[in-house]
Amino acid sequence: MGAKETAKALEVIGFDEIYLTKRLTDGNKRIPGDRTIQDKRGLLLEHFNSFKDCTKCELHKSRTQVVFGDGNPYSPVVFVGEAPGEDEDRQGRPFVGRAGKYLNTKIEEVLGLRREEVYITNVCKCRPPGNRKPTPLEISACFPYLKKELDIIEPKVICCLGATAGEGILGKKLSITKLRGQTMPYPYNTKVLVFLTYHPAYILRNPRADGEFTEDMRKLKELIGL
Repeated sequence: MGAKETAKALEVIGFDEIYLTKRLTDGNKRIPGDRTIQDKRGLLLEHFNSFKDCTKCELHKSRTQVVFGDGNPYSPVVFVGEAPGEDEDRQGRPFVGRAGKYLNTKIEEVLGLRREEVYITNVCKCRPPGNRKPTPLEISACFPYLKKELDIIEPKVICCLGATAGEGILGKKLSITKLRGQTMPYPYNTKVLVFLTYHPAYILRNPRADGEFTEDMRKLKELIGL
């Protein structure tokens, strides 16, 4: 695949910038274990291509396209939502509607980062009809794709946006109103923290919760060392 073809393919899964966070070489010698974001981009692209035509659950019948993650694979935090909505299904990127704009604002105002500097994805990669909550079967069918996505990125913190994301990641029922702002170990890698907070769509429906969400984002900022 040539440079132009590779760039176009990467664009499909939402990558439009390169962040070099480590030195590549020491003179002419490669530093052992040193990787660039391009390495992770390649792995993510390969992963996306492996399931972009998935038919494991009923959601494939009504989707426009599979919506993969978007952002910087070297981000210390990965935001995980529930599933694509109408805007996301049409554009092929997660969190591009009203909830996404709200999240972008908080990332910039509280974390001091641009959206492109973090990584955002969903538990389910296909839009449920009518934007309904995905079923346990749909979450279970899609979770291996999310797990591998997280394995490639190796974040310091997984920020679950809403109860559905938290339940998908942790594999158990939970109350987001009781557990928001708290951390738990990621079951598949205890070095990674799972941080729970509200889904941005919930804040849009309940503006009084904005203060709690902002408070959670401040805690998240501390967790990722900003």
